[in-house]
Amino acid sequence: MLLPRVPTLRSTPSRRRGLPPGTAGCGALLACLLAAIAAPAAGQSSRADVIIQQEAAKAKKLTPPAPNKAEALVAKIQDIMLENPSGFYPYFGSVYSGGGFTLGAGYRQFRGDNTFFDIKGLYSFSNYKYIETTAATLGLADGKVNVGAHLGWRDATQVAYYGVGIDTPVADRSNFRFKQGWVSGDIVARPAWWTVFGAAVGYEDFSLESGTGSSPSIEDIFTPASAPGLGLSPKYLHSSFSAGIDTRPSPGYARRGTLIEARYHNYADQDDAVSFDQLDAEATQHIPFLRESWVLSLHGLAQMASDDVPYFLMPSLGSGSTLRAFPSWRFRDRNSLLVQAEWRWTPIPSMLDMAFFYDAGKVTHERSELDLNHLKTDFGIGVRFHSLVGTPLRIEWAKGNEGSRIVFAGSAAF
Repeated sequence: MLLPRVPTLRSTPSRRRGLPPGTAGCGALLACLLAAIAAPAAGQSSRADVIIQQEAAKAKKLTPPAPNKAEALVAKIQDIMLENPSGFYPYFGSVYSGGGFTLGAGYRQFRGDNTFFDIKGLYSFSNYKYIETTAATLGLADGKVNVGAHLGWRDATQVAYYGVGIDTPVADRSNFRFKQGWVSGDIVARPAWWTVFGAAVGYEDFSLESGTGSSPSIEDIFTPASAPGLGLSPKYLHSSFSAGIDTRPSPGYARRGTLIEARYHNYADQDDAVSFDQLDAEATQHIPFLRESWVLSLHGLAQMASDDVPYFLMPSLGSGSTLRAFPSWRFRDRNSLLVQAEWRWTPIPSMLDMAFFYDAGKVTHERSELDLNHLKTDFGIGVRFHSLVGTPLRIEWAKGNEGSRIVFAGSAAF
């Protein structure tokens, strides 16, 4: 006899766990989705780690690009000649305007970061001589104040004198010997980056003697009436004060920025013979174009001295930085006015400029005559070798109504 079959209940996971029906299928599906998402994320994380490791390894091997030989040579010359030379260095400058080509050298030694001692000298082919020692501290008061002390001497053997006024004949040239010794101290402050104030005081001992060279000596042609102060060798207590706006990157070389400055000088003769005052007003504007590839530079300077100024300290025009086609000291008088314009091109911005220039100026006996009438003028072209802070060599050809000249100078025109 057959027994009836008793049906048995199958245990399902959801029933075993007391879960609602269908929950187990959803959990399995969710687990598959999480696995599918996690697998690519893990792969991306691994690749990112590999890339980071590769970049870190590459960074350890990176080196800055090495300059070529020409760039290295230019950088070395700029560092030695123009920036902050320490030790012996070649020195370019002028003993005194009109002295001709010079040879010079200097020695500088720093004490700490900002204090240095410097001695430099020059000798020209006209037997002009110059030596000066300087002790200075830069960057006091959070970089806003520079102070310095100076001791120096110069001997210019054949300084030109043509007489007083703008109409003096070239044929009246004479020479005198100019010796000067000095000790002085100065301070320059920039309370704001665009302002500049200065003060200086010094003792200056002048010795005037008969000139050398092919031209006659000054006393052979002129008298104290036509050369005020002739025969005197004064000793001055010279004090000066200045104030202005200066946004140029550097006074020694600039392609942008503005200078507007007034300077007052007092020369107190220790023998009370020829004391005088002088006021200078100067303005410079550099206007760059096309990322400083072209620059329009404008400059003006007016100098006004009192009645007792001696002939050898009178404001003058004619030199490698004033009326460039005229010889040094060509025009002298109690007052002078100079205006200049340059159109500069910078084919190699780091070291070379070219320029077309125009100069105009006059000297006058009375301040009321300082106007733009009856100016002496010239024009020319030149090249300048420079760094970001200085101009050690400037070569120019200038043409005026008295002829043309080649200018070699160791500084910027303005």
